Amino acid sequence: MLKVEPTALADVKIVNPQRIGDQRGFFSETYNRQRFAEAGIDIEFVQDNHSLSAIAGTVRGLHFQSEPFAQAKLIRVVRGRILDVAVDIRRSSPTFGKHVSVELSAENGLQLLVPVGFAHGFCTLEPNTEIVYKVSGYYSAAHDHGLRWNDPALGIEWPVAPADAMLSDKDKKQPLLAELAAYFP
Repeated sequence: MLKVEPTALADVKIVNPQRIGDQRGFFSETYNRQRFAEAGIDIEFVQDNHSLSAIAGTVRGLHFQSEPFAQAKLIRVVRGRILDVAVDIRRSSPTFGKHVSVELSAENGLQLLVPVGFAHGFCTLEPNTEIVYKVSGYYSAAHDHGLRWNDPALGIEWPVAPADAMLSDKDKKQPLLAELAAYFP
C-alpha cells in the first residue's frame, strides 16, 4: 500500500510506502511505477543518485536543473535523518518563493516528491547520513543551478547556524531568490 500525503505546497508530496515487518526487520516497496501512477504521480524517473554526508549539519542545496534537463526528484533516507526542503521557483506560481520542509529518516521511511520547478536541498541531522533519490532528467552540468540555502527571503528554519553549516564552495556562492533568473516562468 502506498499513501501519498499533501504538503502546504500542492505539488510537493510526502510519499509513505507501507512497511511489512517481523522479527527479522521489514520489507518496503519504495517505488512501483504502476502504484505511483494510480496515486496520481506519473513521472518517468531515469536516474538514481546516492549521497553520503559524513557530518551532521551538512547542507546540500538548494539545487535544481533548468530545461530541457529539469528534474523532479523522489528523495528517501536509507541511513540517518535529514530536514528536506523544497522551494517553489516558478515565477507565475502563487506560492513562488514559499517552501516546505519535512524530516525524512531511515526510521520513518517517508519520501519527498519534489516536482520540476522547485529548488531542493537538505540538512543532515545525524552523522553518516545516506540519501537515495530518483530524478526524472539526466544530469547536465550546463543546466545545473542553485539558490542560496539561507536566503532570509525564504524563511527556512534550518537546524544549523550558518557559521556551523558544512557547505560546498558552490553552495556558498549561490544567488539569492531576488537575483535568480526566471528559469521557470
